Amino acid sequence: MTMDVLDLTFIPDEDEALRAPVRRFLEDTLHGMPADRRARSWMGFDADFSRALAERGWLGLTLPKAYGGAGRGPFSRFVVSEELLAAGAPVSAHWIADRQSGPLILKYGTEEQKRFYLPRISRAEAFFCIGMSEPGSGSDLASIRTRATRTDTGWLLNGSKIWTTNAQHSHYMIALVRTSGEPQDRYKGLSQLIVDLSLPGVTVRPIEDLSGDAHFSEVFFDNVECPADALIGEEGNGWAQVNAELAFERSGPERLYSSMVLVESWLRHCRENASQGSVRLETLGHVVSWLTVLRSLSLALTAKLARGESPAIEASLVKDLGTEIEQAIPRWIADVIGAEPQIAVSAELRRTVSYLEQLAPSFSLRGGTREIMRGIIARGLKLR
Repeated sequence: MTMDVLDLTFIPDEDEALRAPVRRFLEDTLHGMPADRRARSWMGFDADFSRALAERGWLGLTLPKAYGGAGRGPFSRFVVSEELLAAGAPVSAHWIADRQSGPLILKYGTEEQKRFYLPRISRAEAFFCIGMSEPGSGSDLASIRTRATRTDTGWLLNGSKIWTTNAQHSHYMIALVRTSGEPQDRYKGLSQLIVDLSLPGVTVRPIEDLSGDAHFSEVFFDNVECPADALIGEEGNGWAQVNAELAFERSGPERLYSSMVLVESWLRHCRENASQGSVRLETLGHVVSWLTVLRSLSLALTAKLARGESPAIEASLVKDLGTEIEQAIPRWIADVIGAEPQIAVSAELRRTVSYLEQLAPSFSLRGGTREIMRGIIARGLKLR
């Protein structure tokens, strides 16, 4: 077996050593929190929890020490993220900034942007959202109409974004906007701006989903005056930059573990009841086999990030497969519970199943729809 194959599932010892203290912290912090609340995890907003992680040095793990980070590699963040998601920790306050906004600023930002934003991200003082999708465009980012026009003092921003996670709680948005040309120009003329969401002319309207949560929002820009240093990277290079950003978004373990609190709760239910029917074992086999393979693939993506590579195509593959299993788990478990009407099910487990069944359709929307993912994969394999 070559080292390349071994690297698919190998986590360096110094990064694996993070697992035990993080797990102890989570056991203490989340003790007594019901499963249906923990199932919200990376949709659960808790700024105090994010600051507690920051105080322990568990945010900004991949950012350089010179900018307030821990100066570690992607495997350290994989371990911490895996533990947070498996426990159902409320991580959404810092999640986007830590996962992709920070690395994007590190890669494309000016020295002034790095020194301003990155320490704040690492201290859980700056929360970010992503401004990509627009009304009427869905996942077709190349059709963006939101426009930023140069002025004597910076940029004048007009347009709107939709399905923006946690916009109502965020301090900043990294928005993909058109700075030249027209929507029919597709990939040309796109740029990224860091938008201060407290500026006059910004309106955020939360969207309530089937479960009663409101983690998505519409965001409107009406003659928003952004400073000149709002531009991140090069003007007109937004398409390349946003694809690098999406590789960070699509390669993490959150594309596998959205239903893990439900799995944990269901396994506890199975252990508390004597019967171990074949339906349960078959379902458990499906869950374990899928997650084992997908975790190895996700680790392989982490290894590519550690080598400084951008696994855009591979991340799309894992994201597509990962959301398939995330969506399947609530359905499989609900079917098993329904097939065993003679066994009492706790109200907590029923609430957890119900919540995830309502939320699961969104799993294949966030981070890019299934159709978009498969288009990227097909292009990568030169099939189209």
